[in-house]
Amino acid sequence: MKAGFSRNLRKEVVKSKKWYFYDNGIRNAVLGDFTLLSLRTDKGQLWEQYFMGERLKHNEYQGIPPESFFWRTYDQQEIDLVELRGQQITAFECKWKESSSKIPAAFAKGYPDAVFHTVHPGNFTDWL
Repeated sequence: MKAGFSRNLRKEVVKSKKWYFYDNGIRNAVLGDFTLLSLRTDKGQLWEQYFMGERLKHNEYQGIPPESFFWRTYDQQEIDLVELRGQQITAFECKWKESSSKIPAAFAKGYPDAVFHTVHPGNFTDWL
């Protein structure tokens, strides 16, 4: 489970939570959906779940687990994973298709020193 990240900007949502499974098979069982990946309509959510689990495991194995959050505003700007190590903020946006996504304007303005990465199946090993 991830809590919302905020440094008290008025537009940020902090009271909601996001739930993740370490195993997409458990997620699929809960949803009752074992459809082939090529036919799935939730590929993006599956990819996000997979990356989150692997990133959390990676951080634990390294012995450097950061505080982990997601970030969302009331007008639906969102970042899938925000990691906080000391004062360093690193943000990850998960995309199933290889594309570059831009850092949300409100996040860039509120956290100008944050590092932002777009993670997709072609580059995710850079962060594991």
